[in-house]
Amino acid sequence: MAGHSQFKNIMYRKGRQDAVRSKIFSKLAREITIAAKQGLSDPAMNPRLRLAVQNARIQSMPKYNIERAIKRAAAGGTENYEEVRYEGYGPGGVAVIVEALTDNRNRTVSNVRSAFTKLGGTLGETGSVSFMFSHIGEIIYEAGDADSIIAAAIEAGAEDVQSDQNSHTVVCTFEDIGEVAKILESIVGEAHSIKILWKPVTLIPLDEEKSRSVLRLISLLDDDDDVQSIHLNCEISDEITLD
Repeated sequence: MAGHSQFKNIMYRKGRQDAVRSKIFSKLAREITIAAKQGLSDPAMNPRLRLAVQNARIQSMPKYNIERAIKRAAAGGTENYEEVRYEGYGPGGVAVIVEALTDNRNRTVSNVRSAFTKLGGTLGETGSVSFMFSHIGEIIYEAGDADSIIAAAIEAGAEDVQSDQNSHTVVCTFEDIGEVAKILESIVGEAHSIKILWKPVTLIPLDEEKSRSVLRLISLLDDDDDVQSIHLNCEISDEITLD
């Protein structure tokens, strides 16, 4: 979704907690169902499903909901969803990548284009902004011995570990994140966060007015049930909110 740590996970600002939580669970369930439908229904044998289940557990999604999403796929009771990516420019020239799971491309692109247009942005072609990002896997541990996590990350085949006083961030290719996360969990336990990100090469600073416009764009996009993640290359102060 929008970046983590220095990349500001601005999708999950506090407010309307019950509604936000319900929407998160709905999107997680969709990803679990699609992952199970495209591969085996056993997370141990399906890296994408394993990652989806790990993310659901991290978000405290009830075990019953997870199992129901998997069973739904096994029973064939799912729509024919496909993965789509939209790219464009938001307020202040911010580069935006939107990833979605949809059973109706026309509906989804219409909703996404409408959100961009309302906030003065423009929806571009695929590839129009993705060159400004690196597609990576990011696994975060909030606590633990740095040496142990670094050793585990090396064994798992990760590319880098970045540590500070509060957390350890393991970076890997997005293709390897399922296997890397599995090995790390077996050695150092469950992670605090597991994400596939479009990490911006550089961040654009925004003033308060442009920051609020970007937050409104994110809010509009996130309200769409088809939208799974939003990635931007801007820097917004945590003090700026829509409330």
